[in-house]
Amino acid sequence: MTFFDLLIQETEAERAELYQVPQLANALQGKITHEAYLAYLTEAFHHVSHTVPFLMSMGAKLPANKLFLQKVIAEYIEEEIGHEEWILNDIEAVGGDREAVRNSTPALETQVLIAYNYDYINRKNPVGFLGMVFMLESTSIAIANKGADAVKQSLDLPEQAFSYLHSHGDLDISHMQFFEKTLEKITDPKDQAAIIEVARNTFRLFANVLRTIPAEGVKDVA
Repeated sequence: MTFFDLLIQETEAERAELYQVPQLANALQGKITHEAYLAYLTEAFHHVSHTVPFLMSMGAKLPANKLFLQKVIAEYIEEEIGHEEWILNDIEAVGGDREAVRNSTPALETQVLIAYNYDYINRKNPVGFLGMVFMLESTSIAIANKGADAVKQSLDLPEQAFSYLHSHGDLDISHMQFFEKTLEKITDPKDQAAIIEVARNTFRLFANVLRTIPAEGVKDVA
């Protein structure tokens, strides 16, 4: 079994828990309100705005024997720069106030997700952040395009309101292939354990973020 396959196996329960969050299940069925989609985009903006700083922090904390990951990190950074602005564009297309969102305070659950990753990078093992990368990219592949299409149809929103979800659903397929090749280079058992630990925990923390999205009065499409 490859480490990538092991990572999938070891995070099965946490992934299942995430996909059972009512807010996510509703969205995939198009049972979502305008308010809920804006709330999702708001929290997405806050955690996505930290992706590049996360990667930069990871690179800065790598020990001398892990510097081979610098090229990987540089490629990820190049791919991820500016994605939070895509979300603000979507918010504007939905009728939201992009600057109000930019200056807003994220939900506590989103702050915990962000703080956990900085803490793990700085205090425990920077390589573990690849667990967060796995969580985000595997989740995007599984739900981004399907969720965007269901919400678009249900709320009758323009295509411009889904640049983040649609782009990530497509981009993260190639990203995951790159990620799988990256994991082939991770042979240190301590690094592997760190990646699994962070992946498990960030699936759980991201599920908590989704639970902050308004679920009352969901649109019934039946």
